Parts: sequence; C-alpha cells; structure tokens
Amino acid sequence: MSNPAAPTNPQAPQATQAPQATPSAPDAPHAFVLGEALIDVIDKADGTPPQPYAGGSPYNVAITLGRLGRPVVLSANLARDDFGQLIIDGAAASGVYITDSSFAAARTPSATASIGADGAASYVFDFSFDPPTVALPPQAGIVHIGSISAMAAGGFDTVLRTVQTVHDASSAVVTYDINARPSLMEAPAVTLPKVEQLIACADVVKLSDEDLDWLTGGADVDAQVIRWLDLGPQMIVVTRGAQGADLWTASGIAAHQDARVGPVVDTVGAGDSFMGAIIDTLWSFGVIAEGGREQLGQLYRDQVGAILDHAAEVAAVTVSRAGANPPWSHEL
Repeated sequence: MSNPAAPTNPQAPQATQAPQATPSAPDAPHAFVLGEALIDVIDKADGTPPQPYAGGSPYNVAITLGRLGRPVVLSANLARDDFGQLIIDGAAASGVYITDSSFAAARTPSATASIGADGAASYVFDFSFDPPTVALPPQAGIVHIGSISAMAAGGFDTVLRTVQTVHDASSAVVTYDINARPSLMEAPAVTLPKVEQLIACADVVKLSDEDLDWLTGGADVDAQVIRWLDLGPQMIVVTRGAQGADLWTASGIAAHQDARVGPVVDTVGAGDSFMGAIIDTLWSFGVIAEGGREQLGQLYRDQVGAILDHAAEVAAVTVSRAGANPPWSHEL
C-alpha cells in the first residue's frame, strides 16, 4: 500500500512538518499501553481523497488518556517511515511517550477504513505485530492491552506473558479491550479461548455487543458476562452503539448508560476513546498500581455511573469529528 499525502490535522500532523517535542518517559505512576499503532486511511463514501490519520485501538486509548492529562507510555511495533512519523508526531502532540523498542518493524502498519453513508467504518488491514519481549516499566500503574495486537501471531504470547506477570504480582491494574476484528483474527472457536486467557488476567474488560456475538455465536449477554466475571475480572463493560452501554461488576452492580445524542461524522475510534475514558475515571477513583484491584472491587453505584457517563461524553465528542480524534480535557 502506498502512503498518500498526509493532511493537516491536529491528531495526525504531516510527516514533513517540524516534529513535535518528544515527551520524556514518565517517572511517576502511569498507564502502559501495549499494542498496535497504525495509520487509518479514511476513505469516505462522498468521493473525497483518502485521508491518513494515526490510529489503532491501543494507540487511540493512549492518546485519549494523554489528552485527558494522564501520563502514558506506548509500546507498539512501528518503523521509522513516513507513516511512522505521523504516529510519532500524533503521540507527541498528545503527550504520549513511545518506547525506543517500539521501532523494530519493517514498515508501519496501516488500515483502510471505508466510511459508509451512516458514518460506520469497515476496515482492510496491512498489519503485523510481533514485538520483542516487553520490558514493563516499574512505574506502570495501569497496563492496557487490546484488539488485533493481542490476537496476532507472535503478539499473543508476548501480550499474555506481560499481563500474567502483572496479574500474578498485583503490581498494576490490567484493562483489556477485546475490540474484535474478524478479518484479521482466527475463527471464533480458536480466538475465544485466547481471549478468555487474557480475560482471566484482566481486571477490567470492555467489548462491544458485536464482539460478543461474533466470539460466542450469539450467546445471551448477561449469561456470558457472568461466566467471564467468574474468570477473575472485577468489571465488564459492553457497548451497544446507539443503544448505549452496560456495565457489570463482580460485586453485583449492574448499570446502563444511554448514548449521547449528537452529530456523527464517523465512528472511527469511538470505542477506543470510550475505553480511555473508563481508565481515566478509574484512575480518579484510585484504581491504579498496587492496591488498585482491591479498590476496583470496592466501587459503589454512583462511581460506576460516573464511569459510564464520562465515557459516553468522551465518545460523543470523538464521533462528532473525522478520524480517531478524542477530546482534550478542556473540551469536556
């Protein structure tokens, strides 16, 4: 796939621009995001030229957290090419530090997102994720994983080892956004057992109703969530698009949040920004680092409602503009 000219966009600066100042590695408790960063080439139905934006589910979660004022480290699988420079600049502009070990790929991954008349996106990927062993910073208080990198050949084992180490040591809170991509993942019968290995190491799990339907062949949502909570997570969130989102906790709380009504330009990155906002609110409640898992299990109903409300607000801003372009804290 050739690299089209990059647009002028605050989330994906042109590679020919002066590079953003590179953030320093945080020396305080921070979110450590492990997974893909890639270029979304946005191809709209209106015939306008395709536009490239920095994206990828874990990357979008990282920049959401950075824009909400949280210190973030991203460990990805990139190359130092034109697309890689877009990601470097986009991350720097949002205060996200990318590890040096992230730059080991032959080329930066990309995905062509075709936007339908209703704003929904479908994807074709040029992607691989096979990073070296991940060195987890000692100050990582939240470890986030998700989507295609967590299921990729060569990537799954690395991701699983990382979160197993964190889970066994109770050194950080693990969040997992399943964010299934059927065109890049093995059949559900093969993928589901891998997903459940990661669920068993996670404290917070998010997925969409479409993810759940694909993975389980249409299992009852409530019954499936109860089964997954028995694997160990303290919280599971299921997003339902225009129907909002539902949240369950291992302590017995169940809550629903209606979707925010507003303009929709496209849905690229909406679920990722929703996930980032969940982490942001949990962080505010002290769900971070050693002791975070215990704190997560003690959340009360009003706090659960605040988690969903904040996530819905952040996602509503994201869908109101092109590409995966989550809001800054001052926009909320």
